Amino acid sequence: MPYGGEGDEAPTEKRPSASATEIERVAAAVERPSQGPSSQSASHGRSSDGTSGLSLSTPRETLLLQEIGRTRVFMRLAIGLAISQLAVLAVLGGDPLLKYAFVATALGVIVACAWMLGKLRDDAAYTMPRAVLAAYVCIAAAFAGIAYYGVFSPAASILPFGLFFFSTGQHARATQSVLVTCLVAYAALGLGIVLGVVPDRGLVTAASLGPFAKMVIVVVTESVFIGTYAIARATRSETLEAIARHDVVLRSLAQRDALLKEARQDLAQAMRVGGIGRYSGELVGPYRLGKVIGRGAMGEVYDARAAAGGGEAAVKLLHAELLAEPELVQRFFREAEIVGRLNCPNVVKLLESAGTTAPVPYLAMELLHGEDLAEYLRAHKRMPMRRVLTMLRQVGVGLDAARAAGVVHRDLKPRNLFLAKVGTQEIWKILDFGVSKLLAHDGTLTQGAIVGTPANMAPEQAAGEKVDHRADLFALGVIAYRALTGRPPFAGDTSVEILYKVVHAMPPRPSDVAIVGEEVELVLAIALAKSPDDRFDSAAELAQALDGASRGRLDERIASRARSVLEAMPWGYAG
Repeated sequence: MPYGGEGDEAPTEKRPSASATEIERVAAAVERPSQGPSSQSASHGRSSDGTSGLSLSTPRETLLLQEIGRTRVFMRLAIGLAISQLAVLAVLGGDPLLKYAFVATALGVIVACAWMLGKLRDDAAYTMPRAVLAAYVCIAAAFAGIAYYGVFSPAASILPFGLFFFSTGQHARATQSVLVTCLVAYAALGLGIVLGVVPDRGLVTAASLGPFAKMVIVVVTESVFIGTYAIARATRSETLEAIARHDVVLRSLAQRDALLKEARQDLAQAMRVGGIGRYSGELVGPYRLGKVIGRGAMGEVYDARAAAGGGEAAVKLLHAELLAEPELVQRFFREAEIVGRLNCPNVVKLLESAGTTAPVPYLAMELLHGEDLAEYLRAHKRMPMRRVLTMLRQVGVGLDAARAAGVVHRDLKPRNLFLAKVGTQEIWKILDFGVSKLLAHDGTLTQGAIVGTPANMAPEQAAGEKVDHRADLFALGVIAYRALTGRPPFAGDTSVEILYKVVHAMPPRPSDVAIVGEEVELVLAIALAKSPDDRFDSAAELAQALDGASRGRLDERIASRARSVLEAMPWGYAG
């Protein structure tokens, strides 16, 4: 469509339902091994009560917190069972040596589990080596009890209980080692008695059973161990898949909500574009005006042609009711002054402007054919990395020209980036300098008001502070995030809510929203840094870093810089 030059970003399509690919990605992330809540994958957030270094942004982390809570319960049960067994042993007879061994290991369970409970007052203290240590102390006590009560007694039923608990843990190798330990230890005791190598000295013996019957009991008991382990692992796997699906659905809903909020901000504006305007068919200056191709707070943009057989143009008129406002008229002509300074192929070209004495103030711009970024994103939702890099480099040329001229655009957004078709080529152009700031001037003709589009403002701009070219670079980072993830980084129901997020919060972690590599996340973190000093100094620098990150070759100095930014203010949540 032709360049309209006015208005905010148009509505964006909603996010589709969760795909199998997304579920597989989440499930794959779930099964990455972790040494506990202090691992890197769980370090980018905190629980609501501030007691954990975890964020519930992945199913694996959710199950890890569940595992920690389950471990606390198991430790308490193990202590209670050990104490009850010590009380029972005080009145039972049996083999003295086996009894002493059982007492010693039961005391060991009490000490080990009490130590583990003490550590687990902090979730971050949970580690697999500590959990394995407590597990093996409990296994030792269980087999001491089996030997004391009898290898073929009901005492062996305690093992499936412990096996099921531990086999639902996250570390597959650790759970396998526990299973193998139980299988080998029980087989050694049982087969030792069957073969007559180990004496059956328990309270309950199988003296009345023949070797075959004893062998059957050993095999059946071992089968119960294996079955318990298999059920526990299958339960964990099904739970992970269910949480992964639930996670994808929640993020899809959050994505859709963010896009709907984004669309709501411009729906009325988009509905007003097109059709016949007040000046359609009129002659304004040398131009015959056609249909309205854009509307905004300041004026209308018409498709026009030079009446004397000249070329086409996009003619921008100030709203008639604003002509009595000198400051707004000055701002209107300020745009002509600014665009006239920027002789750059990546900035829309000014053809001419009316003088201040003209009956109807107007600006005539080159009429562009193609589509703006907002239209592209409505149609495709996301943009491939290669095209994002091309856009950043070309828009960067325009921003460099603006910087050299002492101009800050202050309203970069998808609607103001136009992919123009010039012959067989495509070129990105920056549009609408209506609220731009001339750094050489003391005033901005905005009377100290906050101007721009809330979702794309830099924090310092949203806070009403002084801005420079780095405010435009922040907006470009917002656009890059939007193009790569399919979601605006800052969304809300009201402008106040959006501005608060811009100033005080980081957007959702990109990989929680789309398939984005860690190094690309680091580049976006710098682009969206709250402090201008932490951001890139030019669009070319941003594009170069993003190019390297997309190929897994991000400069370590940039990576370190990004980690410092995220340490001060971590990514938010996709909710």
